[in-house]
Amino acid sequence: MAKAKSNKPHYVNNKEFLAAMIEWNSTFDLDKDIDGVSGPNADEVPPVTNYIAECFLKIATHLSYRPNFINYTYRDEMISDGIENCLQYVKNFNPEKSSNPFAYFTQIIYYAFLRRIQKEKKQTHVRNEMISKQNYTAFTTMEGDDTGYSVRGFDPMVMVPDEAVYKTKSTENEKKKGLENFMEDDIDKVAERGLD
Repeated sequence: MAKAKSNKPHYVNNKEFLAAMIEWNSTFDLDKDIDGVSGPNADEVPPVTNYIAECFLKIATHLSYRPNFINYTYRDEMISDGIENCLQYVKNFNPEKSSNPFAYFTQIIYYAFLRRIQKEKKQTHVRNEMISKQNYTAFTTMEGDDTGYSVRGFDPMVMVPDEAVYKTKSTENEKKKGLENFMEDDIDKVAERGLD
């Protein structure tokens, strides 16, 4: 049997959110001259209303509860990045092209989450590389001290992953693609035939 739809209200009402975005967008358009030429305050984006800011916060918070984001220890940073990106790109939302601001800002927040995860993986890899290359005996003992000191349950080598989580940048030769390789191959063939 099909599951009956619940009449539970959504945490962000898309119609109210769209109306708020249209109203805010009209205040943003007032800063432009009639001819489309920017006025003195056209570069400055007016602050969003409290309702729009609450919607950004609710979308980011609820998106962070998804199973693929819930277990990260830096979930708060992910939410902050998502809200920051929403505020950064709020002027790009065009109500004439789209009537779904919820989906638009959810996508912005989703990709902000992915960027934060990549940054944190890079930092974790750098930290793990530093741990693996450090000699911890220098930090735990002094000259002439024969006693071995350790932190209970801490083994720095356990934290180091088997393979690199963050891949280093490729070399110049690996970056050459497409037309550059084609041109080099033609130049080599011409040089082999002795034609210049």
